[in-house]
Amino acid sequence: MSSTPRLKAAKRDWGHDETGCTVLHIDMDAFYASLEVARHPELAGKPVIIGTGTRSVVSAANYKARRYGVNSAMATARARRLCPDGVFLPVDIDYYRRMSRRIFTEVFGRVTDAIEQVSVDEGYMDVSSALMRWGEPSAIGAWIREQVHRRFAITCSVGIASNKLVAKIASTNAKPDGMLLIPVASQARFVQMMPLRGIPGIGPALEQRLNAWGAHTVADLADMSEETLARATGSALSARHLSLASHGLDERQVTPRAPEKSIGAERTFDTDTRDRDRVCGLLRWCCDDIAASLRRRHLMARTVTLKLRFPDLHYATKAHTLQQPVDTASALYPQVTSLLDAMLGSGREGHGDASERRRASSNPAAPNRPEAPQPLLSRAIRLAGVSASGLEPISKTVSQPSIDDLMEEEASSTGTTTSARLRDAERTLDAIRHRYGDQAASLGA
Repeated sequence: MSSTPRLKAAKRDWGHDETGCTVLHIDMDAFYASLEVARHPELAGKPVIIGTGTRSVVSAANYKARRYGVNSAMATARARRLCPDGVFLPVDIDYYRRMSRRIFTEVFGRVTDAIEQVSVDEGYMDVSSALMRWGEPSAIGAWIREQVHRRFAITCSVGIASNKLVAKIASTNAKPDGMLLIPVASQARFVQMMPLRGIPGIGPALEQRLNAWGAHTVADLADMSEETLARATGSALSARHLSLASHGLDERQVTPRAPEKSIGAERTFDTDTRDRDRVCGLLRWCCDDIAASLRRRHLMARTVTLKLRFPDLHYATKAHTLQQPVDTASALYPQVTSLLDAMLGSGREGHGDASERRRASSNPAAPNRPEAPQPLLSRAIRLAGVSASGLEPISKTVSQPSIDDLMEEEASSTGTTTSARLRDAERTLDAIRHRYGDQAASLGA
């Protein structure tokens, strides 16, 4: 669900000259919520909000719910106060991804293979090679909208322009369930009527910096030199991007099947916790989920990153680059727990250190003591997550066995290493889950 501002004045007829307008941006309307209504027709006409739990956030809301002020990333508890009659549903990401694949394959793929999917619910198309068959880009956009609605009972919005930037802004302002063509001759005028946040990539922090330099609209940016923009942003690269964008220009090409940069998983605890074992249990699930995704996509990762969110909603991250690329939870998890201890350590709240408790438990003559408490982190955690990056196809990955691996392999009666056996075990889990569902089996401690 996009939070990019839209202007009513922008949703108008900008002309019909489609020359050079070969880039389409297609954005599903309230995708998660719309898919839920499509498979549960009894929800039609009701405010539908995706996100449950007292500490979760809204992942999506349909347009009926948005009239109550509900937006994505809003705390679900607040959404319930704003929209007490709303239908709150849990996130079913597997279903949403499956339907996304079908839409991109069964609809977009029938037009061209020059498709750049940027998220589960939006993508760009370069239709220049398809015009001989289809005639005009607007005919393609109209067909896509009709097919998505007829086949999947949801709607999408389409922006048509000469480049990715203008096409995306056009689709945003065409919402919901609309199509907007911006001819080349009108693209500068179209973009310059937007507020700063109308340019993708301009967030609150950058907006404030630009405001301090007297820029409050895209038209203001167009009047500024690149040198001034570089001083305002602190980056010559950002200045170049903003200068081009303010004139409706974009040098980026539609890149089919852009490689993924990272794969991650995270969850919010029901209550803030300092219990290290509880946090590690969640991190193990994250590693298992990520490793399964890596193997499913035939990728390996070289860097693992731990992400923590604290009760005051601040984030902290710490990363480690591995000597060898990996695709197993058994390899990721030890690295993640090391990062956790490096970030927060663990305290025992005056109960003595681990060595003291071990001596007491091993001495039968020791006086009766209460059971040793679980180790505590030095700070409470609200959310924990893991991501794997430095991704590369397994077919192109060169893995050099370590000395320890070679020695273990030579000493083993089976001629295999522990890491190899664990990898085989996780692949077996993949097969079980594929057949019986994701909850059929889990990785043990």
